[in-house]
Amino acid sequence: MKMLLKPVQWIYCIYALLLFIVLMLGVLPFVIVALFLGEIKGGNLIYKACKTWGFCWYFSIGIKQENIYEAPHDSSRQYIFVANHISYIDIPPAFMSFRQPMRILGKYEMSRVPLFGFIYKNAAVLVDRSSPSKRAKSVRELKRFLKEKISIFIFPEGTFNETDKPLKDFYDGAFRIAIETETPIKPVLFIDTVDRLHYRGLFTLTPGKCRSVFLLEVEVTGLSIEDLAFLKQKVYNIMEAGLMEYRKY
Repeated sequence: MKMLLKPVQWIYCIYALLLFIVLMLGVLPFVIVALFLGEIKGGNLIYKACKTWGFCWYFSIGIKQENIYEAPHDSSRQYIFVANHISYIDIPPAFMSFRQPMRILGKYEMSRVPLFGFIYKNAAVLVDRSSPSKRAKSVRELKRFLKEKISIFIFPEGTFNETDKPLKDFYDGAFRIAIETETPIKPVLFIDTVDRLHYRGLFTLTPGKCRSVFLLEVEVTGLSIEDLAFLKQKVYNIMEAGLMEYRKY
């Protein structure tokens, strides 16, 4: 039966990819206009355009985005959002799930993808891990956005989790910034993205639900850099417990 359904899935994936490109072309003029409006106002416009792009694409390919709040979420507050990373399709909910101004920390390598890379590099703060100075530059940019009352979004695992565990080990970056800027951390779980598009290939895409779970925020007031390991482990434990509950590892 699976063999009979394979051609149907291939057709669906090709349709989804072509539609992704068509909708991206529709977003491109808004991105170009936004570049003339300044880094803050223009950047916020780009995020709104990308959010609309994401919702239109999801609707057209049969994916339903759903936000679940385990605690009341104050969208007027500023946060450092951290989420698990297990699929290429983690990117759309990174735009679609949030209601406040935000900037994503993204991989520099993604900016090389034709056309998509142009939008991506103007929507995200890119991190090039090839040298400490380039990583430090990305951190300075993130802190600058926090000063402008704009939240930031980071995948603390750095790259896809291809293990059999709920999470990979976390990098320090998000937690160091949280302590240094006294910005609370808001953990978010992307529950279903690996079921919608597995990291092993683009032709694994399937329709269905796509849930983002907002967990209780973690305050950092009073913490010093000596507490970094404690904070990182605390957030890791919260997210691991949430993933084990929702995905039944």
